[in-house]
Amino acid sequence: MGAQWKAKHKDLAANAKGRLFGKLAKDIMIAARHGADPAANAKLRLVVEQARKVSMPKDTLERAIKKGAGLTGEAVHFEHAVYEGFAPHRVPVMVECLTDNVNRAASDMRVLFRKGQLGSSGTVSWDFDHVGLIEAEPATAGADPELAAIEAGAQDLEPGDEEGSTLFITAPTDLDLVSRALPAHGFTVLSAKLGYRPKNPVAAESLSAEQLEEVEAFLAALDANEDVQHVFAGLAG
Repeated sequence: MGAQWKAKHKDLAANAKGRLFGKLAKDIMIAARHGADPAANAKLRLVVEQARKVSMPKDTLERAIKKGAGLTGEAVHFEHAVYEGFAPHRVPVMVECLTDNVNRAASDMRVLFRKGQLGSSGTVSWDFDHVGLIEAEPATAGADPELAAIEAGAQDLEPGDEEGSTLFITAPTDLDLVSRALPAHGFTVLSAKLGYRPKNPVAAESLSAEQLEEVEAFLAALDANEDVQHVFAGLAG
């Protein structure tokens, strides 16, 4: 689970499709503030590619772009908030929210963390590195991820979520630079964002099956919240 927790069961993933579209729509609206043309807006282009990859309806995608760019006359205002604490069995968690109502988001986090422990700023963030996360797949046969990481300036790499993909880890300030460099080294960028990577993740093998289920259920409940964009859990394996 490492850098970013995602529902691993197919039924959970299927049920979360609508929520995924909602999260992507927020990212699209925020990116579109800097221009509605993906060709001239690298951040928007990446998010649009992610949306198309998961088959977001075209009208939903276009509406989000227009709304974010201010072409519909609607005001778009989201605030970024980060919550941290522990899932059951002391698994550290970082939660990123984009919300139009910070009071609602804070109240929801207090309720959701009742099965874990909600901390104050700094409770677990010291045990995570703030990094750039770039998921990419080979665009040419024989593309070497290790060589690409070195040449493009990434700090580290690990297997990505998609089969055959690689997650390139960068310094936060190098995210855009590495994203633009990877295609020249045989990789197509699927997504690029800032996130959190656990320094000392809890090994899944150290938990019983029942304990792991409790952690999974807790993370799934967080991910299902309308204000939550990303859940980063310190759980490996």
